Amino acid sequence: MFAHSGMFRERFVGRRPAAVTVVRPGVGVRIRPEEFGQSLTAGRRIWRSLQRSAQRIKLLSVCLCPVQPLQFAGQAGAVCSQDLHQECAKHAAQAKATTGWIKSRFESCQKRPFDLVLRDIRGTTTLGRLKFDQWVLGFAYDGSRRVDYVASIENIIVQPIPTEDATKWRLGQHFRHDVSSIDPDPQVTAPQTEERDELLGVWDSQPHWNLTYTSPDKGPLFDQGNQQRVASTVSMDLSASSPNAAPFTGGSTVYNSNVRYDYAGKVAGKFKGTVFTQARVELPMSQKDPAVNESALHIYDALNHPERTFPSWPGKSVPGGKEPLHRLIDKDKQEANRNRSIKECGKVWGDWKGTKLQCDEYPFASTKEGSTKGDDRFSVRLIDGADNETGGRRLDQMYTLNRILDGDAFYVKSTN
Repeated sequence: MFAHSGMFRERFVGRRPAAVTVVRPGVGVRIRPEEFGQSLTAGRRIWRSLQRSAQRIKLLSVCLCPVQPLQFAGQAGAVCSQDLHQECAKHAAQAKATTGWIKSRFESCQKRPFDLVLRDIRGTTTLGRLKFDQWVLGFAYDGSRRVDYVASIENIIVQPIPTEDATKWRLGQHFRHDVSSIDPDPQVTAPQTEERDELLGVWDSQPHWNLTYTSPDKGPLFDQGNQQRVASTVSMDLSASSPNAAPFTGGSTVYNSNVRYDYAGKVAGKFKGTVFTQARVELPMSQKDPAVNESALHIYDALNHPERTFPSWPGKSVPGGKEPLHRLIDKDKQEANRNRSIKECGKVWGDWKGTKLQCDEYPFASTKEGSTKGDDRFSVRLIDGADNETGGRRLDQMYTLNRILDGDAFYVKSTN
């Protein structure tokens, strides 16, 4: 039986534990031949290759890595994978969650530490302790209906009792996926292998393996109202076993990733792509940015001081900070929002024709929370026209850079 390490400490109080063996590629620690029967040469070679690639190639991984599918055997793929690996380690609290740390709509990662105790089948005798880090790096793509995962077991530490043969201990990562329908005929093609179950020594020499999921499309159908959206959940179970130990029962759904494939056309920027749907998308606006400082101040007041905004009513609140906004694609409804907002500006400021001012509205006309929603939870203000138009262009860029489709949620943050 496998259990958490607290039980292990109670069991071994006052006793001298067996020697500890550390399996860690790239670190000068040798593995005992009698323990696993192989060296760290392969692991070190993989790790050093990644480090050399990172030094030779300078890439902006945040922007460039998710754009096209990674070739993991090549230098660019190695650098992107390593960069995300390093960033993930800095977000340990989020990264150990079931969903991992979701950096963006195109990158996610999990680093989940495990500390297990092996007990015999009867559960009366402790066989040893097993510690390791589980990693899953996820890459979705703007321009391709594909998602890649780089999974690994790393930093293995074993502490068997003298009579237990740790060379026979095994770990397994078992991926699975399901598909739900958004548009007709949803399909996802899984990798040929979704499972890997190996002896610890094999994980040491070959810690990484790759999985690719794709969704076939039927060409551009978005003009017919079919964006070929496919929602899919990729999950993973963990297994740990030994011939003398009871099965590990705590490994169900230790990783979970929600993705969406689409062929939405130009409203999404690149005509097709894939995103991690649990990513928080945020539009930043700074009051220190002279190009949009008036827009940013308007949004700041709407979110933090709605009493300063129009229309004015007791207890007013405006969404977008804690409550998400949702994109609206319908051009007629966008125009209706603009007309309603302009009418409200006229009530407050009168006729501003002949000036360089424009009626700024928040939430934006291109959101379902716009001024025609009917709850009056919006704000209008006359601001510099160039500022207003620049803010609009940045909003459009945020939509396309993040593949925000109709109804997709996002947030707005205004800083001073």
